[in-house]
Amino acid sequence: MTTRSTPRVLAAALATAVLIAILSIKLNSFRDYQIAEIAIEVTAVAGLTILTGLSGQISLGNGAFMAIGAYVTALLMLHLNWPFYLVLVLAAAITAAAGAVVGVAAARLHGPYLAGATLLLGVALPSVAYAYTGYFGGDQGLDVTFTTPAFLGVNFPLTRWEAWVCSAVALVTLVLLANLGRSRVGRSWRAVRDNEVAAALAGVNVAAARVLAFVVSAACAGLAGALLAIVTGLVAPGAFTITLSIALLTAAVIGGLGTLPGAVWGSLVIVLVPTYATDVATSHGLSSSVASNIPVAAYGAVLILVMLLFPQGIQGALRWLLGLFGLSPGRARPPADIPDALVPADDPPAVTQRRPASPEGSSSGTT
Repeated sequence: MTTRSTPRVLAAALATAVLIAILSIKLNSFRDYQIAEIAIEVTAVAGLTILTGLSGQISLGNGAFMAIGAYVTALLMLHLNWPFYLVLVLAAAITAAAGAVVGVAAARLHGPYLAGATLLLGVALPSVAYAYTGYFGGDQGLDVTFTTPAFLGVNFPLTRWEAWVCSAVALVTLVLLANLGRSRVGRSWRAVRDNEVAAALAGVNVAAARVLAFVVSAACAGLAGALLAIVTGLVAPGAFTITLSIALLTAAVIGGLGTLPGAVWGSLVIVLVPTYATDVATSHGLSSSVASNIPVAAYGAVLILVMLLFPQGIQGALRWLLGLFGLSPGRARPPADIPDALVPADDPPAVTQRRPASPEGSSSGTT
């Protein structure tokens, strides 16, 4: 990360951590659970934002990577009783290795062909749990025991500790991805996304860049799956259907592809809109059959509204609103040697051309 951007990113992460800690203390256990759920979504969607937004690869199989991270966590904590922080690291590493295998296999696929291949992965991989019930528990899944550390005291709420752990992992993930997006690797991803032929002519290893994007995205999804395992206390194949993969991609699109803040906005929509829609349906006395469809309708309405009014997502809408007041971050264009992976570039400046000198040696002004 550049020296100029490091203090700003770290300060934002620290301020967010303090705000989350205060909110978790003031709110009840259900809100703590929602904070943890949002942090899990942010971790997974941020990785998908890198894969689809920066490198231009469409994936419908990140739910399968979450399943890998969740099952690795359950098996290690159930059979080896490892501490959760070591389990998180190993779950991310194993899922990254799985992402490398998928990335190599999909390196030559583009567009709908890549989406179809990852869709097959998202559908097929969770069904492995049904084939090997002795290891993965089948429909019943695997139980995961996660407790509050002793130094916090016996009265410290478990849901608050889960919210803190998930939020800390999400913030660290965002800081690392912001670092990666502003590096040479991020520039290579954007070059491959915009024009693979031009990127190859410029010396970028296109295949390696595409595989690396899959590795990073899979590692983030594995972390999210591990967090989901310790928060829910159960890992079962029913939690990792293709619906989860589609929801992750939808969150990235709603928030704004290619922007890490967009991953936060999209996760908030995915988690909070169905909950509040259900509360509204219940408070108005609707029947259970109607109330169960209200969250889906509200979710679809938000998606359509955002896509029609703000094609660049919620983050693009916020930039537009800030631009009306002259506060848009895009107006402060970074130097050429410090690319910003999270802020789209403004329109290129007008090129000033100088007319050639006349035969008498006089030169004209600029046009």
